[in-house]
Amino acid sequence: MDVLPLVGLIAVSAAVAGAARRTPVPAPLLLVAIGLAASYVPGVPEYALDPHIVLPLILPPLLHTAALESSYLDLRANIRPVALLSVGYVLFATVAVGWLAYELIPDLPLTAALVLGAVIAPPDAVAATAIARRVGLPSRITTILQGESLVNDATAITAYKVALAAAVGEGASWAGGIKEFLVAAVGGVGVGLLLMVPLHWLRTHLKEAVLQNTLSLLIPFVAYAAAEQVGASGVLAVVTVALYLGHRSWQVDFETRLQEAAVWKVVAFILESAVFALIGLQLRVVVEDLGEYSVGQAVWYAVGVFFFVVVIRFVWSYPATYLPWCLSTRIRERESDTDWKRPLIVSWAGMRGVVSLAIAFSIPLVTDDGSPFPARNLVLFLTFTTVIGTLVVQGLTLPPLIKLLKLPGRDVQAETLAEAQAQNAASTAAEERVDELMRDQRNCLPQPLQDRLHTVLERRRNSVWERLGQPNPVTGESADDTYRRLAREAIAAEREVFVQMRDERRIDDEMMRTLLRKLDLEEAAAYREVDD
Repeated sequence: MDVLPLVGLIAVSAAVAGAARRTPVPAPLLLVAIGLAASYVPGVPEYALDPHIVLPLILPPLLHTAALESSYLDLRANIRPVALLSVGYVLFATVAVGWLAYELIPDLPLTAALVLGAVIAPPDAVAATAIARRVGLPSRITTILQGESLVNDATAITAYKVALAAAVGEGASWAGGIKEFLVAAVGGVGVGLLLMVPLHWLRTHLKEAVLQNTLSLLIPFVAYAAAEQVGASGVLAVVTVALYLGHRSWQVDFETRLQEAAVWKVVAFILESAVFALIGLQLRVVVEDLGEYSVGQAVWYAVGVFFFVVVIRFVWSYPATYLPWCLSTRIRERESDTDWKRPLIVSWAGMRGVVSLAIAFSIPLVTDDGSPFPARNLVLFLTFTTVIGTLVVQGLTLPPLIKLLKLPGRDVQAETLAEAQAQNAASTAAEERVDELMRDQRNCLPQPLQDRLHTVLERRRNSVWERLGQPNPVTGESADDTYRRLAREAIAAEREVFVQMRDERRIDDEMMRTLLRKLDLEEAAAYREVDD
């Protein structure tokens, strides 16, 4: 097996994604554009988008990382809009797009049109969250989009299976479709509920961080495979397990959390980068396989489908937002800030992605009677153009639209104040506990070490309050920023001494690595800043 094309894809994708951070263009869009251009460059390998790889091997870890970073409490508080989008909208879009395609494209069977509708119904998890983070959407909108993207793939895949069964001649009915959907949904959540407690128990009882992180990497694949094995939704199983583990992550030891955060950050970065590059690289394959349809015809159909996909999200989002709000006094009281801008952003953030393409490529070449699947190549083309169109058109215009609407972003001052109050309460509790322990003779410490304990707690308490104060008039830094910088300089000086002593053979490499690890943990625990 030639691994160089795979290595090249990962390396180039990572480089482009890294470069995108220094441009105003979101990384997913730049990766897609580079992939589109590269698909026609002579010598570039043909990267086939294999659904047998994307769905069981790429989708689970991406969903796992997104769910780990999501808030179970926030999702529960927004369960109604999330369910209306992830289930209601996907089913509505499947039928609506299928009907349009049936009316727009001559000789396209309704069953094949419904397959197309199911394929392009779900907005993409990676695209939505990546752009939402980049443009700084209000927290509730971000939660709704994240929640939708975690569940909608399960709805779309189930709808696709039902429509495909009818299209290939296996037979399907409304009752059978509803039954399959319920089995997939209930079964997927059930498998997740069965797995989450024992998996969390394992995570808290394994003593080595390496073993714990190995388990962490296996969890999404285990959950997905277990659910699919019994005919349930692997997507829902992965999401259920990850939400529980993320909600209980505080029960895992600190070393595992530090390593796990770093490992999953790298995994997500590599997979997200490669996925969007793969989308662009499919252009040549899709265009060459149009078959009986001319490029002109296909482009005309693509414009119609793309336009309709964008419009029907508005058609669903506004009633789904305002009808419950108008009918329920309780909802009006709880969501008093509801206005026309929020459903507008939710509607415009419906970018499609790699899951749609992966499902489309899994459409069989022939039906049960041996005849070619009707308009399979056109379905692939329309899926590809819809994915590209939504990523480019909606992805590029979403940031300026948010600025134009002047949506209230995150209140950094209020968040810092809340953080300071929480830290103050925690530090007070810690000081009381330390004082209580110090009264026991078994915990007797020399006075300098006692002072150090109290100094650390006091420093932790004051650090957040200092961010609310006036910055240094010379450097523009807060006192907390200056402290972090000086602390890093001090640790760097210690590090240089350890290396010098190793070079002079006064300590060996093993001892140097032990000393450096202690410094690294101290720096990570005390001074680490989260960079999103």
